[in-house]
This record gives sequence, C-alpha cells and structure tokens, in this order.
Amino acid sequence: MYGPPVDLSFKDISHVTGALAEMPRSGLRPLNTNSKGKYLSCSMRLSNNSITDLTGLQYILSHFLAQPLKLGWLDLSFNKITCIDPGFCELRELRVLYLHGNCIWNLSEVDKLGELQYLHTITLHGNAIETHKSYRSHVISAVPQLKTMDFSAVTREERVLANVKHHCTNSGKNTTENVP
Repeated sequence: MYGPPVDLSFKDISHVTGALAEMPRSGLRPLNTNSKGKYLSCSMRLSNNSITDLTGLQYILSHFLAQPLKLGWLDLSFNKITCIDPGFCELRELRVLYLHGNCIWNLSEVDKLGELQYLHTITLHGNAIETHKSYRSHVISAVPQLKTMDFSAVTREERVLANVKHHCTNSGKNTTENVP
C-alpha cells in the first residue's frame, strides 16, 4: 500500500468528478493495481487543476484506490478551492494535506479538520486566510496535533500561545480590549 501517489495533477480538471475521465500520470515508480484494477496506494495528487469544490471526492477515492479509507496523503494545492469539504472528516487516516495556493478565505473552514486525529502536516499558505493576523495560531489551535504547518515546524511555544488565545477568545472575551 505504500506505492507512489496516484497522480492526477496538471489534468485541467475543474470538478473532482472530472478525474474519472483521466488516467494517472506515470512516474518513476510504476503504480501497482489489485485484481479489480484499483491502485495500491495511500496517496493522491490532484494539484494544479481548476477544482473549485470537493463534491464527490470520496467517490473518486473509491474509484481509484484499493483502500480509499487508508488515504494518508492528499495534495490539492494550486486549485480554486474556496471551502474545506466536511467529507474530509471521513478520511480518518489522513496525515498530510496540501491545500496551499487555493482560494480559502474563511479562517473557520480550518476548524473542520480538527477531527482528523492523525493529521500532522498541512499547508494553507497562498490562500486568503493567510492575511488574518491570527492565521497561524488559529490553525494550530484548530488542529492541535499538527507538527508542521506551511512547511515550517510547529513549536511548543506556538502551541501554548495558540491554546491561550483560543481559551481567552472562548471564555467570555476576557481580552485586553475589555480592560478600562
């Protein structure tokens, strides 16, 4: 199951289901299949397309992968995705998620990823959410098990500060703004 990624990048796909009409790119290592023709891989690359939403992602994973629920690495970078699909929570084994270079503008979209207990690496830079002053601390607070964010290690200090900010924000707004 540790074969190369099923690579559907640079295919000019505008909807996830458009991947059905495509064949994965061949890389240095060949993709192996099972008796049903499904790929023995736990990673998928859908980067550098024009995907706007992820409706049908689970179907695509089931179509291409022998064990779609074992997906551990997903690259959706450089698309036009605006929100994080709630279906991501079904990807219980997901460990690495690349979402950089998209169009995510609402910081609370990241909160949906908090349920993914094994998610340790994420990229979100190059999205509009990056301009929020609390961007990094919000993501670290929302996904507390992160080890790497935007190709940079999450430090113990960042984790502590993110938790303090999150606690202050959620406990009656006891911030310095309320101090006379």
